[in-house]
Amino acid sequence: MHRIRHGDESANEAHEINVTPFIDVMLVLLVIFMVTAPLTTVNVPVDLPSSTEKPLPRPDAPVFLTVKADHGLALGEDDVTADSLPAALATATQGNRDERIFLRADKTVDYGTLMGVMDRLRTAGYLKVALVNLQNAAEGSVAP
Repeated sequence: MHRIRHGDESANEAHEINVTPFIDVMLVLLVIFMVTAPLTTVNVPVDLPSSTEKPLPRPDAPVFLTVKADHGLALGEDDVTADSLPAALATATQGNRDERIFLRADKTVDYGTLMGVMDRLRTAGYLKVALVNLQNAAEGSVAP
């Protein structure tokens, strides 16, 4: 008589990894990250303080671009329009696009307007921009 074997009846170890617990853990982590990710964004309004750091030395003839409270622009002491800004900057810097532009803005100017002026500077080819603030002023104090 022949004996029929149905598989290996010996007590050998199974060499397969059960991945179901790993998938369960990954799904739980995915849900946790999906819930906590929106909570990590910052929605806090800030009133930025003035700097008390010692400023870098200014050049002999700095070029100041000022954004006034009414969102008008002034290059040095002269008023300029946003459209004439590139030509006025080229005249003030003698065409040297590597010269640093000192950007001043009234504290009531919104962030979007300031970024728009910086975009115009970048478009005109002036990539070195220094932001001017009150030096050695305590928080909340008014400039003289």
